[in-house]
Amino acid sequence: MVFTLYFMNKPRLTVLLFAILLNFSELLTAQTQNGKITYAEYIKTYREIAIQKMNEYGIPASITLAQGLLESGTGNSSLAVNANNHFGIKCHKEWTGMTYTMDDDEKNECFRKYASAEESYNDHSYFLTSRPRYAFLFQLDRTDYKGWAYGLKTAGYATNPRYAEMLIKIIEENELYLYDKPGAVALVKNEKPADEDAGNNYVFTPSDKTFKFLEVGEGNRKIYVNNNVKLIYARPGDTPQTIAYDLGIHSFQVYQYNELGRSEMLKPGQVIYVEPKKRKAEVDFHIIQEGESMREISQMYGVKLKALYKKNNLPEGHEPETGTKLYLRIKKSGNK
Repeated sequence: MVFTLYFMNKPRLTVLLFAILLNFSELLTAQTQNGKITYAEYIKTYREIAIQKMNEYGIPASITLAQGLLESGTGNSSLAVNANNHFGIKCHKEWTGMTYTMDDDEKNECFRKYASAEESYNDHSYFLTSRPRYAFLFQLDRTDYKGWAYGLKTAGYATNPRYAEMLIKIIEENELYLYDKPGAVALVKNEKPADEDAGNNYVFTPSDKTFKFLEVGEGNRKIYVNNNVKLIYARPGDTPQTIAYDLGIHSFQVYQYNELGRSEMLKPGQVIYVEPKKRKAEVDFHIIQEGESMREISQMYGVKLKALYKKNNLPEGHEPETGTKLYLRIKKSGNK
């Protein structure tokens, strides 16, 4: 009662004290928020390392990133902060490096400690490739992130019964499957600041071709542009019909623009043009790399497949050998 009466008689002091407490509370909140790594920040920081390890070891970058996000609490867990351990890998009998002790499934368990997060990523790749129980995973296509997710659970990487579903959810919500595509090494080019179009500002670059983010269209589809032709990336479960519905076009156009077979299944991250491709590219030629098909090159440069065959005096359906110089702007004879 005395306390209440005192402040009733001191209104200015009451207001001042309240303002100080409010500012202090806001400061603490801001410090807490600013001190935490977000999903977007984590992905931006470690995606290049994940892609590098994928090219070295064959583990999908999407799986590596999803495991890093999940196991490290987006880089905010005590294990990640104090031991640079982003994958929850325990010591095991062969480990001779630094260690970190914490409670997990049991009390005072031994975890590996690293000098850097990159060292943790490297050890994660070595860990999976050096243990026989994970060997079957490397028979899967590296774009089969679902197979990898369920395989990791089957092999006993984690005890959580929903581990595979959790990884898949992270991959699909953040479109991490885009990082599994060949040549996904330039995803940091031409980015806008984090507060501009957050989440929609990355660029995907297969074989040194940059597809720039253009806009968000109908159905919340992220639309990109290549060779002045609009395109999207297929989402998990997409069909030409779902894409056509979202973008207000006909499904036959999706088939036609991308030379798709009627029974062909779309893969997550697959490039799908939503308007006709051009008859020529922005560059003169392309040297065919191992494993590249004519249709893949057509998609890569935004050039109609028939035009590609015609420019190079090739019969439709023919697949040139690796190392062949493929003309993209002029005919092989040199005529326009």
